[in-house]
Amino acid sequence: MKPYGRKTKKRVGEILALGNRTQALAKLAQIPDAQLVGHLFSYFYNKEELIKFRSVTAMGELAARVADYSMEKARILMRRIMWNLNDESGGIGWGSPEAMGEILSKSPALAREFKCILFSYLDHGGNHIEHDMLQRGVLWGIGTYLGTVPQGLTDITRVQLQAHLSSKDPVKRGYAVRALSNAHVLESMVLPDFIQADTTTIDIYTGWDFTATRISDMVHACAPEQTQAEN
Repeated sequence: MKPYGRKTKKRVGEILALGNRTQALAKLAQIPDAQLVGHLFSYFYNKEELIKFRSVTAMGELAARVADYSMEKARILMRRIMWNLNDESGGIGWGSPEAMGEILSKSPALAREFKCILFSYLDHGGNHIEHDMLQRGVLWGIGTYLGTVPQGLTDITRVQLQAHLSSKDPVKRGYAVRALSNAHVLESMVLPDFIQADTTTIDIYTGWDFTATRISDMVHACAPEQTQAEN
């Protein structure tokens, strides 16, 4: 990496560590997009989970901005993310499915072209991703997209999300609850008792920080008012 490249990468890391989301994103936007994109990709692999998620947030802002002035450049960025998730890439696409969901939540134009690909990573009949940690990312990415476009949930993906409510991995269970909740369908589903009583606490990223949340609290927050009153 060239000296000025190392300097910029360090600066990006310092900005991602800032506590103020608005301030941090504004500072990142001052870095030329062509330079910023590569550095944000590198922070997807950061050992600190919070920095990884913040770089995902920043990538969503960047990609949406790029799509506004060049859809072709935005498509190239999306294809780079998809390549990272391809076995032939030779690596592990840490942060890539989360970034895809973040980007699609910010850019309707890109969502029209790439939503089906994001959803396919959950589909055993599609491009299903086997890696457990990457599966978490797919669930997160889909949930993030649905947080902006709840009507985008398909029947097939709804069934696949519901299946993850029974996962042995509490993070997957929580992320599945989040996705179904964001799609406004959780409250109309008949949920098994164990998920309603699941007091496991997981860290939920809330746009710039983590919040420790019990899975059962996430479920009950979506319950119809009359059910909450009974409880």
